[in-house]
Amino acid sequence: MMKREGSWKLLLMAAAMVVGFAGVVQADEAQVATQLEQRFPGMKAEQVRKAPMPGWYEIFSSGQLFYVDDGVNFVLQGAVIDAKTRQNLTAMQLAKLTVLPFDKLPFEQAIKIVKGDGKRKMAVFEDPHCPYCKQLEGELLSVNNVTVYVFLFPIEQLHPGATLKSRQIWCASDPAKAWLAAVNDGVAPGGTGDCANPVANLEALARKHRITGTPTMFFENNERVAGAVPAARIEALLNAAASR
Repeated sequence: MMKREGSWKLLLMAAAMVVGFAGVVQADEAQVATQLEQRFPGMKAEQVRKAPMPGWYEIFSSGQLFYVDDGVNFVLQGAVIDAKTRQNLTAMQLAKLTVLPFDKLPFEQAIKIVKGDGKRKMAVFEDPHCPYCKQLEGELLSVNNVTVYVFLFPIEQLHPGATLKSRQIWCASDPAKAWLAAVNDGVAPGGTGDCANPVANLEALARKHRITGTPTMFFENNERVAGAVPAARIEALLNAAASR
């Protein structure tokens, strides 16, 4: 009996040593981030946390969400679905990570246009060559008492030359006047566009927060609206945000 008890004690001690060793070698978030960035040079792991699946980690980088094992030997992309609730856990987490609160926008990198008393506020990511942005600006002509922050977001793949024009607009002596003339009247801003400008920073911000098209509007109550909408709809959105 004493011998058997001694054997059990030895087994328990060995098990404890295994558990302890596993705890030492188990990767943590910092280790996973380091390994990931070593395996994929140029990638920045903006957030790493344990995934819903045991032994896996969730990676957020440049507006994308994917998963790696603790040794960063395998990478999975796609939606993780909770089998019990049928919820898309990937989509839910992405919505949280890519939210862009109005008061966190880099307003110093925006073209500021004040109409009337300017009390109501909205922000728009726009491309000077985008036809829908021109349509939206046409609707904004009849919206008064508003401050509009225009963030230049040229999508060069769709609109060749939009990046240069965005820089030229920013570098103009009066960027607000140059922007309105370009989108409403087709007036070229001129100049080389080689001054310090925020275009590259805004492109990175857009990628991080999954702004994939123009125009994309943001309001003070953090509502986000994509696409050109009628002036009446803009008025309703502004009033709802102002009375939040």
